[in-house]
Amino acid sequence: MSKNVLIVATTEGFMIKGLETKLKGIGAESVYAHPNLKDIGDKCQNAATIIVFTDDKVGEMADALVYLKDYCSGNAMQLFVIGKKEEYEVLKDYLPERLVQQFYERPLDMDLFITDMENVMEDEMKIARRRTILIVDDDVSYMSMIMDWLKDTYRISMANSGMEAITWLAKNKADLILLDYEMPITTGPQVLEMLRSDPDMEKIPVMFLTGKGDKESVMKVLSLKPAGYLLKTVEKKELRDTLANFFASEAGSV
Repeated sequence: MSKNVLIVATTEGFMIKGLETKLKGIGAESVYAHPNLKDIGDKCQNAATIIVFTDDKVGEMADALVYLKDYCSGNAMQLFVIGKKEEYEVLKDYLPERLVQQFYERPLDMDLFITDMENVMEDEMKIARRRTILIVDDDVSYMSMIMDWLKDTYRISMANSGMEAITWLAKNKADLILLDYEMPITTGPQVLEMLRSDPDMEKIPVMFLTGKGDKESVMKVLSLKPAGYLLKTVEKKELRDTLANFFASEAGSV
């Protein structure tokens, strides 16, 4: 877990203050955000972990929860929820359970929660040293599958359009981009051309991961010098081996 933790709750009451104090005791700096788009949008950028504290007004958090769903999906965030079971059921209408690392029922066992946070912090420190891969594809289901294949070895972020990828890269660094060929509005080759024309992004390695296997499509992007060209029929082991070999060769060339 990063030392920066965002706590989202309708009010910064006694319970939230207690959480902040306990987190500070294990070296985590926490920031409170009201569940509105501006407050969360301004503050979530610097947090690697988000804690959502629900109450009987959870239904009024709908817009904020949808925002967190999109943000966490694209940035592989650690997200935890504290609340009552009935509140959690409402929350899942807006924030899929697959994105929730752990749900803690109130009244909260604070000692258990803080112990878990210490363990998460240790794991996140290890993850922070991993290579970062950005997956760019308009097929969210396929991206999610690839993320599941790779998340135990790499730090994974996702973007479901070319422009979303460019926006993400303006604020973050990637060691490799896995790029789809056919996407609406901005295609994979167009994204690669944009990257190659930007001094801050031109050296980021890009591998195509696509269903376009015809000779014409492959030849079209060879002049842009992608790091690889893989078909979406690739199996999990082959993809993992290809990436491991790529990063090993990168390390060897330094």
